[in-house]
Amino acid sequence: MNENSRWTLTRSSALHAAERADHPAIVCEGRTTTYGELHRASNSAARALRAAGIGRGARVAYFGRESEHYYLAILACAKIGAVLVPVNWRLTWGEVAHILRDSNAELIFEDERFGECADRALDGLPEVARVRLAGPDSLRAWYAGHSDEDLDPGTGPDDAVVQVYTSGTTGLPKGAVLAHRSFFTLPDAMRRAGTDWIDWLPDDVALISLPGFGIAGIGWFMHNFNAGATNVVMEMFTPAEAVRLIARHRVTTTFVAPAMLQMMLDERGAGPETFASLRKVAYGAAPISEGLLRRCLSILTCEFAQIYASTETGSVAVCLPPEAHQPGSPLLRSVGRVCPGNELKIVDTDGRELPPGEIGQVCIRTPARMLGYWNLPEATAKTLDGEWLLMGDAAYLDADGYLFLCDRINDTIIVGGQNIYPAEVEKELSDHPAVAEAAVVGLPDRYWGDEAHACVVLRPDAAATPRELMLFLRGRLADYKIPDMYHFVSELPRNPAGKILRREVREHLLAERESAHAARP
Repeated sequence: MNENSRWTLTRSSALHAAERADHPAIVCEGRTTTYGELHRASNSAARALRAAGIGRGARVAYFGRESEHYYLAILACAKIGAVLVPVNWRLTWGEVAHILRDSNAELIFEDERFGECADRALDGLPEVARVRLAGPDSLRAWYAGHSDEDLDPGTGPDDAVVQVYTSGTTGLPKGAVLAHRSFFTLPDAMRRAGTDWIDWLPDDVALISLPGFGIAGIGWFMHNFNAGATNVVMEMFTPAEAVRLIARHRVTTTFVAPAMLQMMLDERGAGPETFASLRKVAYGAAPISEGLLRRCLSILTCEFAQIYASTETGSVAVCLPPEAHQPGSPLLRSVGRVCPGNELKIVDTDGRELPPGEIGQVCIRTPARMLGYWNLPEATAKTLDGEWLLMGDAAYLDADGYLFLCDRINDTIIVGGQNIYPAEVEKELSDHPAVAEAAVVGLPDRYWGDEAHACVVLRPDAAATPRELMLFLRGRLADYKIPDMYHFVSELPRNPAGKILRREVREHLLAERESAHAARP
């Protein structure tokens, strides 16, 4: 294997197969795959992809829930220089079709459980080869007969390996292209700095509970994979199953949203002995409330770390370290300090760096950052300013370098770690015959981070109920994108150019909510 392969998933797979072939790499639904088995199987699958005409740089989609097959597919793509495009299995067929067209996918691995959606999405795309996964043995049958000898694709750390779709404020999904290095730079920088805010160890047993179609799930898996740890992969998170797996496999680390922690602690029979094996819990998408932290500290004996990142950062950018997780600490309102190997600054609208205490836009320089948005040079230029990534969040730094978020500049709504983009939802709402226009905003939610609210202006002499609008959106949008609350208003605030001012909509709804709470006896 050539020297340029340092910091690649191909090299990582080969090293683990040589050094810890019999160590469990993935445990899923009662099936265990060792590092040696995963390496050999992904070699065979890589050769099967080549035989199917997939070459270096080609896009391969995966439409299904997480399992050993999903991560095998990523490695197989890496071993021929192809790029894996994970597709959110919660999306509608129209949303799936857009991703397949936009990415120019040449082949799709599709879970038979989502076969009807795949059929509709692929209608009109006959050029996309299909591999249907019908049970745990179907992928094995597809690559059977192909050599399991090592391959050398000649790729390096800066070559693309996954393309994760994340919508923008226009509502159109964008493919953020990540290189191999995205999954290596942070652990390496942490080790060199002697910092263990978050870490990944060869003896860890990691619970992978967040979906692999997003950077949180795939990133947490890959950091553990590169460390040679055991990954207990959940096809879909449920609190009862998560608690069972933690106790059954003596899980040592996991990455969750605070709401997931709350639900696990609420499970019947879950107590200190259930979580005794945990040494560290990382969380993100929302801050942890002081009440939940107190409860966690009374039941769990592990450390906690908050993560601030995005698909575009490729890995963790900022971390609130374990020592800051003390009830009553003002640092609990912060998302933490910049991780080793990264740089952080706050800038004004002209790009000038601001001093501590002044609010501006968050900019991060990290070697893990995306290569860019697929085939969108203008959108890439708006997000990447040289080596600096514009995060779209308004925030300030304190004198000790802790980052305090104030609001999201780009109006993105984040519910349980999943991004909702108002323009996309507003477009679908406006297709309802009774709706003249709509504005969708997020209000803070103690469990999920945000809660989506829609302010709707109805057409003259038209009528609609929240239930009617909710039912109208089903099938047009993924369920998690459908607003939780609907407010009917006579008009929406606009600037002189006629653009709807979502910030004013949000402030009005927050004021209404606070008034309602204050009026309660």
